[in-house]
Amino acid sequence: MRKSLSFLMFFCLLAALAAHPPKDAQTAEIKVKEVSPFSYCCIAHKGPFTEVENVIGKLMQVSQSRNIFPTGALIGIYFNSPEEVKPEELEWEIGFPISDQVNISEPLKKKVWKITSVVAAIHKGAYEETGTTIAKMLEWMKEKGFIQAGPVLEKYLTMPTPETKPEDLRSEIWIPYQKIQKSHKI
Repeated sequence: MRKSLSFLMFFCLLAALAAHPPKDAQTAEIKVKEVSPFSYCCIAHKGPFTEVENVIGKLMQVSQSRNIFPTGALIGIYFNSPEEVKPEELEWEIGFPISDQVNISEPLKKKVWKITSVVAAIHKGAYEETGTTIAKMLEWMKEKGFIQAGPVLEKYLTMPTPETKPEDLRSEIWIPYQKIQKSHKI
């Protein structure tokens, strides 16, 4: 009973953190944004996105049993996409920000998001449909002369409950970028 109560408290903490997104997170526009580096705890995974729920469950169970608590919303970092590789070759990780002082051991990993220049947008709707927003962001980047320069990060601003409607879900998407250098012909 005590363990399940602690687990419930852990999820309540996550929900409370996610319920207060940054003030600029209410806009659906695509924009360039400077972000601060942060440490995070994660479980790295290789396989189809249908396994995300199981990985989240494992992350929550292991981190709660070790008294590791988030300092921000749940995140997913995606190193490739279904358009590039077969589902079993997809590489991604699920995690959450933590303080720098937290010690981590397997199966958890401690990493640092070091990328500070990103193209950002808020996806409104089911998390399974973020690919649509990402495609729009990549098209916008192409028009602006940017190329992708790192993995896609999704910050899940709404922690779903059984009552949450898909259209009420919000996630902030970051795509690292760099400006394309145009060569000058002589």
